[in-house]
Amino acid sequence: MPARRRPWRLPAPRGPVEVLGAGLAVLAATSVLMRLLHAVFTRWWPLLLLALIAAGAWLLWRRGTAAARHQHRRRLLERLRISADDLDAMDDRAFELALRDLLVRDGWSARHVGRHGDQAADVIAEHPRFGRLVVQAKHTRTGAKVGSQVMYQVKGTAGPVHGAHTAVVVTNGGFTRDATTWGRRHDIGCVDRARLHAWADSGEPLHQLLGLTAPRLRGLPALRAALPRLRPRTHEGAPGVQ
Repeated sequence: MPARRRPWRLPAPRGPVEVLGAGLAVLAATSVLMRLLHAVFTRWWPLLLLALIAAGAWLLWRRGTAAARHQHRRRLLERLRISADDLDAMDDRAFELALRDLLVRDGWSARHVGRHGDQAADVIAEHPRFGRLVVQAKHTRTGAKVGSQVMYQVKGTAGPVHGAHTAVVVTNGGFTRDATTWGRRHDIGCVDRARLHAWADSGEPLHQLLGLTAPRLRGLPALRAALPRLRPRTHEGAPGVQ
């Protein structure tokens, strides 16, 4: 069995001469370091002071932002909170309406459009910052997974048919690996059971979960976004949501 190699160590000084030399070397290194620090603080102390002030301000801003986010989430939960069990117990229509209500809670103007022939859109929502969002809801039994075919349908209709800037598929189950990969590649948001719980029961707004940013609108899309949209009317002739 080969002998274990010992880690290298600085040899201890032997004799008064080596001790004196080691002491002088330490003093010289300390002197150089002190001069260097003195030169830095003498010449660059305004910059160092500004850096410290900036770092302190950044820390205070981070704490304030986190506190504001926590307060905002608590206010959202006071308005509406839906547990995973409650979502599982819903039928398809109730699930779609719950997603609409959650979007309204988050500050979106949302309407339910899901019906036969809805062209892969169950909820359409508008936001002054994030534009138009199309939601395809897939309520299923726990453990079931949404496949790639749903992602193809949503991609084919979200923009061309519904004029959406963002499309997302929401399920109380999960997604196949192919569906997740295809959705990520083609900018289709995937909200599975865990993310749905964070949205509905923990108060994390959907636009934060998806990391949405303001879309760049040019030409006719920008004009359409600036004009007020007419809500669909019910069969009684009064405006409202389904």
